Amino acid sequence: MGRDKFENEELIKYGWPEDVWFHADKLSSAHVYLRFPKDTPVDLDKIPESVLNECLQLTKANSIQGSKLKSVRVIYTKWSNLHKTPGMDVGAVGYVNPKDVLGRTIEKDREILLRIRKSKVEKEVDFRAERLARDKEERLIEVEAKREADMKAKKAIRESQKLKESRLYSDVFVEDNMTKNDKVKMTAEEYEDSFF
Repeated sequence: MGRDKFENEELIKYGWPEDVWFHADKLSSAHVYLRFPKDTPVDLDKIPESVLNECLQLTKANSIQGSKLKSVRVIYTKWSNLHKTPGMDVGAVGYVNPKDVLGRTIEKDREILLRIRKSKVEKEVDFRAERLARDKEERLIEVEAKREADMKAKKAIRESQKLKESRLYSDVFVEDNMTKNDKVKMTAEEYEDSFF
């Protein structure tokens, strides 16, 4: 969660593809992020109800105006759907596809907020460094996958070549492997027996 509009801006800039963004609709509020596990497709409909409610309550509670209102509409979308243009204010954001923005109107739930406060952990985060480390790890995984695919392709080509060569008779008629019949000395009996 962003502490202020500047940290919200950092979160917008350095979010991860696995992130879901939450914000109070038409009110200022903290940007709250929910991160899906890596290599899990982000599906807004698959967010567990209890987790979704916590994110919605956290967003409402961290809106100066929204926290004073009885009910607030909180919107959420995939981080990849966020769109930032150079003329926008710090912390402001638009959407690539507004149809992919979901929302719910909620009222304050003290029980959820109390549970969140009890488990709250604050720490300084370098969002840029985290994103760069994540991207580096992704690149290493991609490079390794490409290397393995190249090795498999080369192995398949070698095996195909061996199979092709095994079907050829090019090594059968090598002069070093041939002998003339006049060098083979057989008696008539041996000659006759060689046909049986």
